[in-house]
This record gives sequence, structure tokens and C-alpha cells, in this order.
Amino acid sequence: MSLPMLRRTCGMRNWVIVEKKLAKEKNGEAVDNQFNSVLNGAIGRRSFMKRLGMAGAATALPAGVLLTSQTRANANDIVRSSGRLSRGDAAILRFLAAAELIEADLWTQYAELGGIGDDPPVEVVPNPQLNAYQSALSNLDSDGPQYITSNTLDEVSHATFLNAYLQFRGAEPVNFDEFRTLEGSQATGSTGIGRLTNLMHLDVDTSWFVRYRSSTNPDFSATYPQAVEIDDRTAIPITDADFNDANHIQVIANTAAFHFGYIEQGGSSLYAAMSQKVTDPEVLEITLGIGGDEIAHFLEWVDFAGNGVQPPVAPVTDSGLNFPDFFNNPSLQPASLVQPSLIFPVPCEFINSNLPHVSVMRPLSDRFGGAVATIASFTADGLFFGQSKKFLDTLQTLAEEADAARRDAQ
Repeated sequence: MSLPMLRRTCGMRNWVIVEKKLAKEKNGEAVDNQFNSVLNGAIGRRSFMKRLGMAGAATALPAGVLLTSQTRANANDIVRSSGRLSRGDAAILRFLAAAELIEADLWTQYAELGGIGDDPPVEVVPNPQLNAYQSALSNLDSDGPQYITSNTLDEVSHATFLNAYLQFRGAEPVNFDEFRTLEGSQATGSTGIGRLTNLMHLDVDTSWFVRYRSSTNPDFSATYPQAVEIDDRTAIPITDADFNDANHIQVIANTAAFHFGYIEQGGSSLYAAMSQKVTDPEVLEITLGIGGDEIAHFLEWVDFAGNGVQPPVAPVTDSGLNFPDFFNNPSLQPASLVQPSLIFPVPCEFINSNLPHVSVMRPLSDRFGGAVATIASFTADGLFFGQSKKFLDTLQTLAEEADAARRDAQ
């Protein structure tokens, strides 16, 4: 390796060590283990990424782009990483990888039945051939199937990246394949593969819809009522028979819409809570970067769910589940707590109750937005209905280790 390349690979902090030891070596002095560690680490990281990362990229990028990207990555980007992750950072990333595997699994089920698949968007083909579930989702937003597919691809990319990064930094990735045992939908479009999650017995927590329209904050112990009571309901068609009744399939789509928002608001808070714990600047870059994408998802589904509780979709009822028109028949008072067209967070308490209210993500604390809180919420949601105790115990352990991470204890 040339000295300029070695300097870029080691980084400026480690290069000081290298320069001193090279001078010693030149003068015939003994070179200590610290230098060998830096040098071997630099060379090892380059060769590892050439074997792992660029082989995968070759299948997706034109040759010219690959050459440029590989040169840039080897020289400037990937080499920023130095050594193994701290125990706390590894625990945080492993739990986030677990959460993303769960999200990828549930979103894949939504995409199989309600996504756009390989079809062109509605702007290109104005009258696509849709099943009744896709049509019901399109009643909430004509781009609904496209958004579902895009959200799915994002979550899959998050899980894949986090596991690859864990391996790159010498940590154990997360593999849930042994737990993909749940039976999913039998409706046309479902692949019928084993699932991690169950979307057919959901108790959807819709309090998030109220929380972001309130000036209070759960981190200050505020609580919120349900915007809609959704208990033991399916968010996907279970068989083709579910396609046959317009009200029935619309209520299934509306249930999904509120579940979309519930899932993504949880991810937004989780990444923000975990970001407060990490020690490695590069790990912080990851949690902020992926967390920002989760927030983008959430804001779309806030609007999407709101369209299910206003005309022309609402009111709509099926088997005791009612989605009222929140403009003309709000479920709560004051009516602003469920205003359908309000999609941005209302300013609330933050940091100190004596400070002015400000619009923020909430919650941000471990107690309500951390890893253990996330698993407790997913379990209460019915997302793991039918899953094994081993799976739940594995998740709980990952969550507890992530919450135990402390920036000042690494």
C-alpha cells in the first residue's frame, strides 16, 4: 500500500502513530504493537470491503460507476470506520437490525397484497388493474400502492445495511430465519412464505394520531385516548373472500392506514432515543440517517390515515369497527385532537416545562421510545400473535442490551 493511501486509510488520528513508528523503523528501532495494530487494521478493512461490499455493488451498478465508487469508497468513505464497535454501540445496532427485520417482514406482507409491485405508477398508467385491497388503499391516496412498495424497499435496505455494517465492524449480525414460522394471508398475491409477524389479529394503538395533535408530551407523563378503537382486526385480506364487500375491504385498508402510522412513529422515536446513546460518530451518522427516513415515512402515513376519517371515504363501518368522519363527527373533543388534515406535529413541552413549546418528535426517552418500550408496544399490538416464547425472549434480550447502552459508560 502506498503511503498516501495508507494515510487516507488510517485516518489523521492514527496517522500520527504511523509516522512516529515509521521514523523509528527507519532508524533501526523496534516497532511496537500499537503500530502493527493500526497498520493491520487499515489493510484489513480495505481488503474486507473489497471482498464484501464491492462484489454486491457489481450486480447493481454500471462498470464505470463501480470503478469510481470503489476508488472513492476505498480512499475516503469506508476507511473512516476504525476497529470493532463498542459493546453499547453494537447492542444498539443489533436491536435496530432486529427492529428493521420485523418491519421488513410486515411491510413485505403489505406490499405483496397492496403494493404496486413491478407495475408503473398511476401517473404513467392512469387506470391500472387493481385488486379490491389496492383500490381501497387508493381511495386514501391514489399513490398508496406506490408508497407501500417504496416503504417496503426502504425497510429491507435498512435491515440489510445494518447487518452488513455489524459484520464489517466485527459484530454479530441478527438472523431471525428460524422464527419465520407464522402463516400469513392466503389471498391471491401472497407468496405464502413463513412470516415473523402477524397482521391479522391487530390491536392497533391509534393514540399516536392524538399525540401529535396535542401540545403535551409523553416524556412529561402525558397520556392519550384512542382516536379509533381497533381491536383484534386484520389489516390485510386473509382470503379472496375479503375482496368481495366494498365496506369490508375499505375498513381493512383503513385499519392498515392507522397501523402504518403506528409502526413508523415508533421507528421515528426509537432512532431518536438510540441516537442519544451512541459513542462512535459513524454509528451516530447511521442512526440519524436511517432515523430521518423513518420520520419521512411517518409523515406520509399521518396524511394517509387522516384520509380514512374524512369524506369521501368516511364514515365507513364493518362488523362493529367504525371509522367516522372526523370533520363532522369527531371522536374526541376538542375536535382539533383528531383534525384529519393536520399532519405536522403541534408544538409541545420539551426539555423543561418552563421553556416555550416546540414542534418535535415525541417520545424521545427510553421509558416510552426506547428498545424495551418498542417491543412491549409491538407485542401489545398483536404483531407477534402466535410467535414462540423463544422469539419473544430473544427480542427482549436484544432490547434490554440496547437500552443498557450509555454514551458515558463506553
